[in-house]
Amino acid sequence: MSAESLAGKFLLIPMEREFTPGALRALAAAATWQFGEGFGGLRLVSILMGLLAEPECRAAMILRELGISEELLLARWPELHRTPEPPPIPLESPPQFHPEVKSLFTAVDLYMDWGDWPPIISTEHLLLGLAGCDHPVADWLREQGLNFTQLRQQILQRYGTGGQWRPASEEPVVAQTESLPLPEEVGSRSAPETNQAQTVACHFSETLEEARLQPKETSADSRNASSGERESAGGLSQLTPSTAMGLYRIVDAAINRALEGLRVVEDYVRFVLDDPFLMGEVKDTRHAFSRLAGEFPMTYRLAARETQFDVGTRIKHSHEMKRESVEGLIDANLSRVREAIRSVEECAKVLQPELAERFEQLRYRCYTLHRAIRITELSRKRLQNARLYVLVDARPSPNEFQALITSLVQAGVDMIQLREKKLEDRLLLERARIARKITRGTQTLFIMNDRPDLAVLSHADGVHVGQEELTVKDVRALVGPEMLIGVSTHNIEQARQAVLDGANYIGCGPTFPSSTKQFSHFPGLDFLREVASEITLPAFAIGGINESNIEEVLNTGISRVAVSAAVVDAPDPPAAAKRLLAKLQDKPLR
Repeated sequence: MSAESLAGKFLLIPMEREFTPGALRALAAAATWQFGEGFGGLRLVSILMGLLAEPECRAAMILRELGISEELLLARWPELHRTPEPPPIPLESPPQFHPEVKSLFTAVDLYMDWGDWPPIISTEHLLLGLAGCDHPVADWLREQGLNFTQLRQQILQRYGTGGQWRPASEEPVVAQTESLPLPEEVGSRSAPETNQAQTVACHFSETLEEARLQPKETSADSRNASSGERESAGGLSQLTPSTAMGLYRIVDAAINRALEGLRVVEDYVRFVLDDPFLMGEVKDTRHAFSRLAGEFPMTYRLAARETQFDVGTRIKHSHEMKRESVEGLIDANLSRVREAIRSVEECAKVLQPELAERFEQLRYRCYTLHRAIRITELSRKRLQNARLYVLVDARPSPNEFQALITSLVQAGVDMIQLREKKLEDRLLLERARIARKITRGTQTLFIMNDRPDLAVLSHADGVHVGQEELTVKDVRALVGPEMLIGVSTHNIEQARQAVLDGANYIGCGPTFPSSTKQFSHFPGLDFLREVASEITLPAFAIGGINESNIEEVLNTGISRVAVSAAVVDAPDPPAAAKRLLAKLQDKPLR
């Protein structure tokens, strides 16, 4: 299998992460277990089995305390079996992971809030990720009695949030009869009967009263109590029952609003934009928020909930029942989500202060998603007809350059980029102004390569940068809100990052060897397939594309191409451009 193919099948954990020797041994043991047919990288269930197989590690001690064994695990997942020939795995580095393991590391990052970098991943961190990820493994571990909150608390006491060792009790986490609410339960249960709510409210009041009268617990019994309950009681100690219930009422309503808004956005990105990457980002955010919201006891939330007599349900504004545009739907719901998270964040500062910063981080993540979704939408509209993108050099003279640009515009080329590395700035700006004068008022967009300053001076439509040039953030600060920004990408992670950074389009390549630029690595057609399968931001395949191989490019699902020599060095550049355009017109644009 090629390196390009492997990149699409495995999740490669960033080298910045460091794994303890115990964690590496557990992962090596996990690699001897296979889930289903064929080795597709370590799966979450395999990692759980690997933790069990490393008997001296803390995670194995925790699992044994819960009565979890290999036999129990195999009874739940009979598809799990030993690999006949496990792949060789050096203990000094982690193995290849199945993409589903991303949710494990996402959960660890969310709940650890690494204060130091690089983070050190122990077997306990792996177990925490398994218990907090979006996967049936997490549900099963909770069903077996694993207390997520207590596990996290012991990890924080032992390791802190980063790589610094902190001495702590060596006691393993024990089984609990009451665990945190499941993420899927947050905001989804119906309101309880009145007598049940009253019972919970009475217990809530008693908890508050005890918190005021009792000194802070330090006994072994208090260490074994649910940390979720301890944190709630401790944070409420200075509040009256009515005030505390009011704060939980705010939290409950805000959590429900945020989850509702995120679901609307997720459905929009899924069914309207049809964008797998952005849908996954929204979904991950929704699940992360749901898990974090689960730190507020559901019993308290339900006791505080009161919809029938909520004055807010009877006050309506006319604009609430209509949307002025489809774009307004996204803007309104993401604004609603951020406002709701801010409400939870502020209440958390009183109820559970250690959660406030995590809610703040999720709120910032929503700001980034809002930008990415709207820029993707706007860019698709602005570049809806852009198929052929031609890169030109400065040509030996201004007259030759002018003649070439004029012929390409007349041929119907959608975008022209001035890419010239050798000309001095004054002459390069002169060429840019020639191109701008010819393209102004036409359907052809003019893009400046690598020089936002000259793009501004020449009034170009956009600027294109590579991975080693200025960032999208810095370019946007120079060129303002209207100008298009394109980014060269060479792997799927760079493409995803460009979407989140706010790029208007991406160049994907190099696809084939090129006569105009030398490369040591070619992501090739596999990279194009990856982009086509999950990203709908306008994407142009680039690198060695010509009339003889363009069909191979189009068969990947990419329907836009950027070329240089295939047109510029052709005997008749406008005729070559027209032939390429004819091939591109047959393919629908994403």
